[in-house]
Amino acid sequence: MAVSEQRRIELLGLLFFGSGFAALIYQVAWQRLLFLAFGVDTTSVTIIVSAFMLGLGIGALAGGWWVDRADVNRALHGFVFAEIGVGLFGLISPWLLTAIGALGAGLPPAAVGVASFLVLLLPTALMGATLPILVTHVCHKWRHVGAATGVLYASNTLGGAMGAVMAATYFFVYLALDQIVYLAAGVNFLVAGATWLWLSKRTQEADE
Repeated sequence: MAVSEQRRIELLGLLFFGSGFAALIYQVAWQRLLFLAFGVDTTSVTIIVSAFMLGLGIGALAGGWWVDRADVNRALHGFVFAEIGVGLFGLISPWLLTAIGALGAGLPPAAVGVASFLVLLLPTALMGATLPILVTHVCHKWRHVGAATGVLYASNTLGGAMGAVMAATYFFVYLALDQIVYLAAGVNFLVAGATWLWLSKRTQEADE
């Protein structure tokens, strides 16, 4: 594998590490927010895990469908917009999930649970869309697709593990719940910004 290609894959892996890092912080933080509505029981855990699994699956299908029809040279733009979308939702999520719990105080818990579940499908679907987008970019840009895909998946998984560990052992000790969510949103915006700068640099190099 050429050195330049290796470095580009490593950069994409680092960006996807950040995406996974933010995603698992959200999962832990949103679960804590749901505790406020449902208490510490299996209901809140079921909602967050189900929303993440279904949302990731729907997002993967939707992301794959979109990127197959988009200009492959603009595939990474989809990754940028997905990260921005997750970050924007992250900024409003403490208020939104708290409001759903408050408005549903007089409603059956099942209704509040369904509302929370449906709301969380949007950001988790955007998270799920990122993998097929990046894999498509890799397939069209680099020869070593297997190795590159392995780096991406491993980086995202490791990022998620690190995000969960940091949230449980450090962030929840020193930060308020909404601050933790805003931190994750900041990571999304940082990943999106870094990807956009990289794309801009590559465009300038191609024009020269």
